[in-house]
Amino acid sequence: MNKIVLGLVLGGILGILDGLTAWFTPAARSGIVGIVIGSTFKGIIAGVLIGVFARKVNSLSLGIIFGLAVGAFLAWIIAFMQHGYYFQIMLPGAMVGLIVGYATQKYGAPSQPQRA
Repeated sequence: MNKIVLGLVLGGILGILDGLTAWFTPAARSGIVGIVIGSTFKGIIAGVLIGVFARKVNSLSLGIIFGLAVGAFLAWIIAFMQHGYYFQIMLPGAMVGLIVGYATQKYGAPSQPQRA
């Protein structure tokens, strides 16, 4: 599976799990469906960005750092819009980015050179 598709799929799956962690914050339980949907889209966006980076740069350490940064930044945007819960939102979001960054570099198929 190429790196972009792997990032997309893994980001979506981990985004669902990220959204489900909102269950542990009692104040957020009433909006769990919207949180899971939003986290899924956030994971998909992060996965695509990380997959594109992984396709261009073939470095495990840079992929992990980039994934962590993208995941944390997207989660920060959501936390900023909520005016709170920074730790509860940013920790799982950053972990999604870190895992996707690792997986796309480690298990994604390298791009094929085009034949003439």
